[in-house]
Amino acid sequence: MANYGHKARMALAGSVVESVVTSPMAMVITNPRKADNPIEVANQAFLDLTGYRESEVIGRNCRFLSGGETEPSVREQMRVAIDNARPVLVDVLNYRKDGSPFRNGVMIAPLFDDAGKLDYFLGSQVDLERKDAAALSVRQARATVLVRELPARQRQVLEMMAKGLLNKQIAYQLGIAEKTVKMHRVLLLERLGGVTTAEAIRIAVEAGL
Repeated sequence: MANYGHKARMALAGSVVESVVTSPMAMVITNPRKADNPIEVANQAFLDLTGYRESEVIGRNCRFLSGGETEPSVREQMRVAIDNARPVLVDVLNYRKDGSPFRNGVMIAPLFDDAGKLDYFLGSQVDLERKDAAALSVRQARATVLVRELPARQRQVLEMMAKGLLNKQIAYQLGIAEKTVKMHRVLLLERLGGVTTAEAIRIAVEAGL
């Protein structure tokens, strides 16, 4: 990763950044504390999906993936979610570096610091291939089933993960020990198919948590 991305990895609490770097799913982390919410970490899957080099995306807002036929209403939906620091899942037309369009299943979720202030955003992208909303609906249906099969406490922990809370914040809200939260996180990641923390957050948002 570039030096810019390395600094972000050192600054971000928890395991989210490392799970982004190692994920086979296209993912980025952006910094809303800087002007225009620029990308600070972009994994190889994101670069492969979009055709850009890391040096071409670090420091830029994700809107560079937009083009002439990108839906304004969907862009507005994402903007409102970002402004309000809440998760969002959309199907949007984006463009690769070579100009080729693709349907992008974009998930954005906030990440908060120890003081409860907005720290970063996690973004993930999925090439939906088909030119309709069915592909995203299929993913949402699968995620709903996976989440429904989790024990109630693990669903609660996952929901709070998707809201960007850290382990100690989850522990406080649920009235349990932080080590218990960590145990539930490990178990729910296994139950969701051995996914990373970042991938689990996407599943939670796809399931509507």
